Amino acid sequence: MYVDVHCHLGYPPLNAQLDSVVEKARKAGLGMVITAGTNPKANDDVLSIAARYPDIVKASLGLYPLDALGFDEPEAPRKRDPFDVDAEISRMASLADKCVAIGEVGMDFKFAKEPPLIAKQKEIFGKIIEMAEAVKKPMIVHTRNAELEVVEMLETTSNKAIVLHCFMGRKSLIRRASDNGWCFSVPSVIKRLQHFQVLSGMVPIEQLLTETDAPWLSPVVGQINEPSTVVVGVEEIAKVKRVEPSVVKDIIWKNAQRLFG
Repeated sequence: MYVDVHCHLGYPPLNAQLDSVVEKARKAGLGMVITAGTNPKANDDVLSIAARYPDIVKASLGLYPLDALGFDEPEAPRKRDPFDVDAEISRMASLADKCVAIGEVGMDFKFAKEPPLIAKQKEIFGKIIEMAEAVKKPMIVHTRNAELEVVEMLETTSNKAIVLHCFMGRKSLIRRASDNGWCFSVPSVIKRLQHFQVLSGMVPIEQLLTETDAPWLSPVVGQINEPSTVVVGVEEIAKVKRVEPSVVKDIIWKNAQRLFG
């Protein structure tokens, strides 16, 4: 079966057409879709969506780094309501039995790159790393423009169940993270981004997963992304690895089962 280990079903426009999006994923052969939280409301939403489609959708509870800062992202403007970060981290820990992972979490230096904001992100991410280790859950990690710093921080935890989502780090960091035994989730936009083709060639297939980051990162320019496009990701990884897509699909499914159950 196919798997999408990272998407956002609670965000528009997917949240307005959940039945059709989930049914399309089922028909495409997906056996698991992990929908990620980014703040308190989004975490409530992913729990609700997972409960609505228990046969296929699983929840990942997260704190997107810019949401945790209350920092607006120019490329995706939306209102970020302030909340108590420590209280939400504690709440996520208390809800650990209802999710398969902690994520989306991490750091983002593209928009929040001033020293005080970087320091605050490191403080928050450090707390989340400790929490995920305590509740024994895999982490799905955002690393935009902060790849080195994220890798360095993750190397302090005994939690080896790490998934680097949409990792754009240089080759030396890909090798370093791969040598640590961590996994990489490859988005279906691999079809048009050579970086992910290179990454897929470098990393052992036993450490690869597929994701969509839907509704973003579509393999087709201008099209809303959906979990069903992981099929495209598997086909592209198969080309890079020079094996049949069915082989890639089966190994990635086993990888996901090993990590998330």
